[in-house]
Amino acid sequence: MSVPGEGTRPITDRVKGSLFSILGGGIEGCAFLDLFAGSGSVGIEALSRGAERVVMIERARKAIVVIKKNLEITKLQGAEVIQTDAFRYLAHADQEVLFDYIYVAPPQYEELWAKALLALNDQPLLAPDGRIIVQIHPKEYHPLNIPNLTLVRERSYGSTVLHFYARRDDMGDLAAPIRDAEDADDMEDEE
Repeated sequence: MSVPGEGTRPITDRVKGSLFSILGGGIEGCAFLDLFAGSGSVGIEALSRGAERVVMIERARKAIVVIKKNLEITKLQGAEVIQTDAFRYLAHADQEVLFDYIYVAPPQYEELWAKALLALNDQPLLAPDGRIIVQIHPKEYHPLNIPNLTLVRERSYGSTVLHFYARRDDMGDLAAPIRDAEDADDMEDEE
């Protein structure tokens, strides 16, 4: 089920498939935060691929109803659905609870992705070796002053771009970036 209206940013099956291909086996057993959950499709996909815990944050009541219905249909366990504003959640989140992946896909053209990334820069919710994934339209992107995070990967899919951020203190781990099936295909083409 999808959320009626224009208040959410849907993800296409192609982009969602590519995202989880990039994340690969890292999803299994992980803690996953979906900050602007919409219909819950990304968090539910994470659960279906073995995430241990998924927290879905959504402020719209209609979207919460859809998320709960989608979870009921899939019968997946391990989801916590919280109806609140993403920024209120970030401001009051327990800093002892870290997430391996934080997915940020707010409504378009409102600068909410930048506001969320700035908040995540100041709020240490990302686990070591974790990733923040931001889904935006390519025209929305601009560099941010985020001294605790660094952009480590970018993938474009037409009118959607995924930006992957890591903690700056994890720079030693960045020598071996995340690899996905598309990267492997690119390497084979070069040989």
